[in-house]
Amino acid sequence: MIRIPTLTTDRLVLRAFRQEDLDAYAEICADAEVMRYLGDGKPLDRAGAWRQMALIVGHWQLLGYGMWAVEARDSGALLGRIGFFNPEGWPGFELGWTLGRHAWGHGYATEGARAALDYAWGELGREHVISLIQPANQPSIRVAERLGERLEGEVELFGNRALVYGIDRP
Repeated sequence: MIRIPTLTTDRLVLRAFRQEDLDAYAEICADAEVMRYLGDGKPLDRAGAWRQMALIVGHWQLLGYGMWAVEARDSGALLGRIGFFNPEGWPGFELGWTLGRHAWGHGYATEGARAALDYAWGELGREHVISLIQPANQPSIRVAERLGERLEGEVELFGNRALVYGIDRP
């Protein structure tokens, strides 16, 4: 079984999901505003949040990389998830972020995604990373641009148009 590494930034800990995260993660996934630009745009119930956590852990086991749970260093509160997604049939090696509404507007997505990008370049040896963002999701577009990603095109995902932002290894 692969050991999921822990990354630390000034304000965040990116770590493996644990069963104890379910209550907080289910609350995040039940929020329609948080979920509106993800997948089919519908909130998840508690069982759906658990299955998503299991998918995230399984992604690490199958591919050796994946999403981290994002925790606030000062409080230990679960803020959301940040990391990589690249299941079978996906358009590329994606860096994504999803934070609970209580964590919006504090720069956490950019801070955590920068740490993940450094991991992609340094530990995984990736040459190119993409982020798939629905056109109306302006806050995520701003995060991608702050990371240095640029618009490369678009794809269809789950019946929705998604913009492909990307960045090459520095």
